[in-house]
Amino acid sequence: MKEVITNTPPQNWYLVLSTLLFSIGVMGVLLRRNAIIILMCIELMLNSVNLLLVSFSAYAGNTDGQVFVFFIMVVAAAEVAVGLALLVSIYRNLGSTDIDVLSKLKG
Repeated sequence: MKEVITNTPPQNWYLVLSTLLFSIGVMGVLLRRNAIIILMCIELMLNSVNLLLVSFSAYAGNTDGQVFVFFIMVVAAAEVAVGLALLVSIYRNLGSTDIDVLSKLKG
């Protein structure tokens, strides 16, 4: 009988990697001033949650988390499309994507 060797890392490695990616995304949202970078950091946070959902569903042996990841990816794609369209429009009017410059649009 042939022995199957699986080299899957433990689930807590996925938890640590997902936490690291999510915290990098949070720090990027809090510290950066460029709107494009902020959108990229939001995407990084969504992808870290997706990684965690897929790892939990794989270890649980069901596909519920993977189906939920599909819906998160659809919402993230829509968010990117709308966000980039808004940023292109703002850049055409103001010439910058800096968050501090965008605060002039309030008044």
